[in-house]
Amino acid sequence: MVKVTMMGKYGREFYVNPHQIEYIENNPDTTIVMLSGKKLVVQEEYSVVFDRIVEYRRLIGAFKNEE
Repeated sequence: MVKVTMMGKYGREFYVNPHQIEYIENNPDTTIVMLSGKKLVVQEEYSVVFDRIVEYRRLIGAFKNEE
């Protein structure tokens, strides 16, 4: 799971399953679009979310199947 912070005045942190992400928009806020169609606007920059996804995939060994 990847930790992100919801955009808004409370800045609630939550975790997203990166396997359920369809794509990420950067317009100018970072918007994560899930496979379900739900959109999550987060405080983190796109590059931060991307790096967290890569780190998560390394942690679970996902890249071994992609080499």
